[in-house]
Amino acid sequence: MDNLTEKQQRVFDYIRDTIAARQTPPTRAEIAAALGFASANAAQSHLHTLARKGLIELNARRSRGIRLAAPLREPPEAGNTLSLAVVGRVAAGAPLLAVEHVERHCHVDPQLFSARPEYLLRVRGDSMTGAGILDGDLLAVRTMNAAQPGQIAVFRWDDEVTVKRFYRDGRWVRLVAENPDYEDMRIDPERENLTLEGVAVGVVRAY
Repeated sequence: MDNLTEKQQRVFDYIRDTIAARQTPPTRAEIAAALGFASANAAQSHLHTLARKGLIELNARRSRGIRLAAPLREPPEAGNTLSLAVVGRVAAGAPLLAVEHVERHCHVDPQLFSARPEYLLRVRGDSMTGAGILDGDLLAVRTMNAAQPGQIAVFRWDDEVTVKRFYRDGRWVRLVAENPDYEDMRIDPERENLTLEGVAVGVVRAY
């Protein structure tokens, strides 16, 4: 792929990494937001160039109508493992799986987790030490539409991404730390911007 410009390479890498992490391609709007393009049309012009060069195929009738011309393959030594994106520090307001947040990809045994994860989030801070989740650990996350009471999950509250245990008090959401030094976060989702990014399905200790 020596004939790609820097922006074209970034677009291709983002598509490849998103498919590897989520098993689904990004939308044009997600590409534009993740890579800082002014509009989805700017991303569209790069997509047409990648398609013309034979790297991707486009289906204009679908919002996620992007596929790699050659399917992703695990390296031979990976065996029966998952290739997961490791998401580091997340910029305010940016998509969690934006290419600039992905530190690297790593191969892990799927049997380590209670369910198949879609990415690994690097934990910052000590608010969940009581649950065995330490600063620097990699939290295995599965994207879900809802969390069950008591589940550990990843939330975006306004521009902050946080890992907490989930509870409901009537219309209120209570996010609880596993460290007595931290107070509960009590949130009214009807007035505040709270988004569930996924639920925790395991932890990888990063030494």
